[in-house]
Amino acid sequence: MKLIKSLFIAMGLILTANAVSAQQKIGSVNTDDILGSLSEVKTMTTTIDNLTKAKQADIEKLISEYQTKLKAAQDKEKTLSEANRETVSKELVAAQTELQGLGKKIEDARAAANKEIADKQNELFVPLQQKVKAAISAVAKERSLNFVFDVSSPDNNNLIYTDGTEDITTFVKTKLGASASAPAAKTKK
Repeated sequence: MKLIKSLFIAMGLILTANAVSAQQKIGSVNTDDILGSLSEVKTMTTTIDNLTKAKQADIEKLISEYQTKLKAAQDKEKTLSEANRETVSKELVAAQTELQGLGKKIEDARAAANKEIADKQNELFVPLQQKVKAAISAVAKERSLNFVFDVSSPDNNNLIYTDGTEDITTFVKTKLGASASAPAAKTKK
């Protein structure tokens, strides 16, 4: 009798657990696919590429100036003789100081360019991320999903398995007005 009672309790617990888990709806979304389909990303990429090219051109000018002055100093060093040793030595020390200053200026320009490019990326990308996140939240609420996992990264340790039955990528694209192509390949781990 005690065994039957224990079996009924165990069955009740299993059925209750299944009923509770059946209420949880889980979906997946591929944010890389969504971002790749948005025209804003293409515009943002072009803006960042143009800024990068402009900064690189500025740095290349500095490098060219450095190389020209270095060559002039090397040529000057070749003219060193006993007769002009003092004069040429002073000119070479001045050239070395100028080259060090130019080297520092190049390093500073690279650091400033990297910071400016990163700031521009953040300025453009953060609002886009917020827009995509809001669309994902809206679609998840419309579809009564409890959880949505991003399957864009194969290294995503939080996702163990998805069969794609609740992949909302296409719905989010539609909500954002992006080109709604077929969802990316299903991820199974």
